[in-house]
Amino acid sequence: MAANQQVKKMMQGAFVLFVASLIAKILSAVYRIPFENLVGNTGFYVYQQIYPFYGLGMTFALTGFPVFISKLSAEQSTEQDRIQLLQQIFVILSVFAVGIFAVLQIFAEYLAVAMGDQQLAPLIRSVSWMFFLMPMLAVGRGYYQSQLNMVPTAISQVSEQIVRVTVILVVAVLTVRYNWSLYKMGCYALASATVAAIAASVVFAPFYLKRFFKKNKDTTKFSYVNLSQRLFTEGIILCLFASILLLFQLVDSFTIKKTLVVLGQSDLTAKITKGIYDRAQPLVQLGLVISLSLATSLFPTLTQAYQQHKIKQFHKTARLGIKISLILSAATTVGLISLMPQINQLLFKTSELNLTLSLYCLSIIFVTLINSYNAILQSINRYQITVSGLILALGVKISCNTWFMHLFGIQGASLATVLALMLGLGLILLLLPRQVKGYLKDPKLFWQLSIGLVLMLGVVKLSVLITSGWISSLDARMQAGILTLVGSVCGAVIFIWYLLQFKILTIREWLTLPGGKKILKLVQRKKG
Repeated sequence: MAANQQVKKMMQGAFVLFVASLIAKILSAVYRIPFENLVGNTGFYVYQQIYPFYGLGMTFALTGFPVFISKLSAEQSTEQDRIQLLQQIFVILSVFAVGIFAVLQIFAEYLAVAMGDQQLAPLIRSVSWMFFLMPMLAVGRGYYQSQLNMVPTAISQVSEQIVRVTVILVVAVLTVRYNWSLYKMGCYALASATVAAIAASVVFAPFYLKRFFKKNKDTTKFSYVNLSQRLFTEGIILCLFASILLLFQLVDSFTIKKTLVVLGQSDLTAKITKGIYDRAQPLVQLGLVISLSLATSLFPTLTQAYQQHKIKQFHKTARLGIKISLILSAATTVGLISLMPQINQLLFKTSELNLTLSLYCLSIIFVTLINSYNAILQSINRYQITVSGLILALGVKISCNTWFMHLFGIQGASLATVLALMLGLGLILLLLPRQVKGYLKDPKLFWQLSIGLVLMLGVVKLSVLITSGWISSLDARMQAGILTLVGSVCGAVIFIWYLLQFKILTIREWLTLPGGKKILKLVQRKKG
């Protein structure tokens, strides 16, 4: 009975965290659209150049380290041991945070020069202050997650995003109103990270005031050396996985603008081009929202099935997860690519670098499948395989970015991203243990899916072509909005019809999809 209660609590916690994560991801993607509209391509470039530093810090504080800390904390038999462990981890993370802060403060000029823009140095120093809050957030989240209480974690995650997005958009409005320089705007916008981290930390105040600061008899019960080794191997591995796209963005920050200047663009044109290239980030994030959330929600179910030796259920769930992830991510990617000129115009005022952005959107498929396989591998404690794939992917991105740009221009950066993720996924599939191989070995599914995607692409393009003739007198952005809406609806309807007509998904699989139950009811009504 107690075991069932534990499982029920875990599933409820996973759902709470899933909803919070979904809200945070949507906020993180959506705010960049009005922000870019307010500050322009150059302003977006200024912000995006330094954004990966914030992203990595928040990955340490809100995702990577908390998961590992919760695991260590849950292993302790008494509350006193748990608090002692957390106190020592807090000390280690504090030293780490001060180290990162010092490096960013001292070497800000060097890092800015390495990015090809010395004016970015104050922005690097601005974002560095948030690292002081990292130990408090990581330990607080880790503690509550070990207790299977995900509510404080969820509140901290959502409140951090709401506060940060609000500050950033207020700064963007003030920049336009008072004609601030774009670099001043960047400093204030990135300072939002520290303000947001403080707001997120307030959620954990009860834990720190009532439990954490109690004195313990043994102040060094656990070995600092051993804890540090585990924290900076297993913990960092979790951080690496959660931040792969951020690391790719960091590579872009250090290579794209400089390479564009070498290729003959003026300094200002290179900044504008990089700003337009960075439009891909919110598009990909929005494309990943549903598929990544699906992978997150699968993890507790897979872990539970594996731990209870329900191997048949485990394989059924894993195979279903991979299949749905592939279908959703492929449909999202093709939809974005087919409507890229219109989406680009609608969201960002101009339709530029459509091919570059379309190529980048292909990464949605590979990131989704990597995440889904990671959920499967984590559930059987074989996460090292995913890490191997991600290290390869990062190595390929670093090696190819500048080289590909010399060959293909700005499109080369998108190609390097897609190739890196493709090879990373390939290595993961190659290294998969026998027990979880074969989930993607279904030629019939690939053929059926390919035909459905081509059909959807054709219908979208045809609907856009027909509709554009009727609305040619309207403003360009208004046209883009109508064409995006019409194309999206037509594409979604024809793709869903195709899936139903050829029974590519079973009824059980439809019920797993967001909104699947409503779609099935609608179809049954029409048949009736």
